[in-house]
Amino acid sequence: MKGRYVTTAAVRPSFRFSHKQSVGLVFLCTFFGVAAQYLIKSGASQLHTSSVLDMIRIPSLVAGYSLYGISTALLILALRDGELSLLYPVISLTYVWVTVLSILVFKESVNAAKLCGVATICLGVTLLGTGSRR
Repeated sequence: MKGRYVTTAAVRPSFRFSHKQSVGLVFLCTFFGVAAQYLIKSGASQLHTSSVLDMIRIPSLVAGYSLYGISTALLILALRDGELSLLYPVISLTYVWVTVLSILVFKESVNAAKLCGVATICLGVTLLGTGSRR
């Protein structure tokens, strides 16, 4: 009676993300990327040598690396069901959020070139989003 029993893996359908869910996951990745950059920048100020061993002893650096790992895992899940040509450019929004964070938190200066760059990224992502097939 070998053929009589069916494993649950064969019966259970695989979960799939919708188009909007895939975009939402990638959008979430951008915020994980910003948080990772913030933690890495903060941890870098505590780094006094260029030793890799020292880099893994600073908690904020390790937390930043971990957030990048989580972001990568979410990106993999989103790319499984989404369009690469749409989803991957959304990652470029990380540059926008990092610029805003840099200005607000680290008091970095902003000039016309930076503002044009941020506007170009936003416009590009918007155009790619409206040109999506779905």
